[in-house]
Amino acid sequence: MRRRGAHRREASLEPPPGYYGATGGAPDAAQRGLILDWVVSQRVAAGWRVESRSGSQAVLVRGQPVNHVLHAFLTVFSCFAWGVVWAVLALTNTVERVVLTVDAQGQVVTVGAP
Repeated sequence: MRRRGAHRREASLEPPPGYYGATGGAPDAAQRGLILDWVVSQRVAAGWRVESRSGSQAVLVRGQPVNHVLHAFLTVFSCFAWGVVWAVLALTNTVERVVLTVDAQGQVVTVGAP
């Protein structure tokens, strides 16, 4: 049985064999879009979400930013006891962004974004 917080293994970034078509040449814009769709769907299944998407490029995000307004209210109403939790969340929270691009040869290039 899988635990609720268990991490999923990341899938390969290359599409399955035969995805490029029978000609074996460089893929056109429509095929590059299909390759990007396949890679994005693999990442979404691994817990990422799509922030933006164009024809041959997508920006994916994992993690949530800290809601500082909510934590400020909780800190004030709990006589500053919640401030410890807020500080730990603010220091340990990470939001990851990656940019996926399909080049002219159909290869997926992944670049970490700030």
